Amino acid sequence: MTNLLGPDPTLLPDRPEAQAAADAGTDPAKIVHAHPDFSEAWALLAERALQSGDPVAAYAYARTGYHRGLDQLRRAGWRGHGPVPWSHRPNRGFLRALAALSRAADGIGETEEYERCRKFLADSDPAAPAALGLA
Repeated sequence: MTNLLGPDPTLLPDRPEAQAAADAGTDPAKIVHAHPDFSEAWALLAERALQSGDPVAAYAYARTGYHRGLDQLRRAGWRGHGPVPWSHRPNRGFLRALAALSRAADGIGETEEYERCRKFLADSDPAAPAALGLA
């Protein structure tokens, strides 16, 4: 039986150790050293750079987290479109990196990428922009 409304949601696998470190407030750079493919740590680095007024560094961190997340989504069966639910904890790193990439792109005047990332975030999960302060 197929889903007539479109592809099934993509759910990334749990990363208990990395997720616990992020939830505990561990320095994201330390998490990246231990788990370099963990998008959430890259998103945290990007968010920290944005808060400190460095959109160039934020852009680099967010783009890394975004691409690491895309790789994982593809391995999980994602084919370039379809839901990536915010409600599924392991998906949040990718979605946070995408939101940070949007903000950082805006911060460096990359308007087209800013809009593309905002649309991609809303297409992934309509609840994600509000959850990430981009509504």
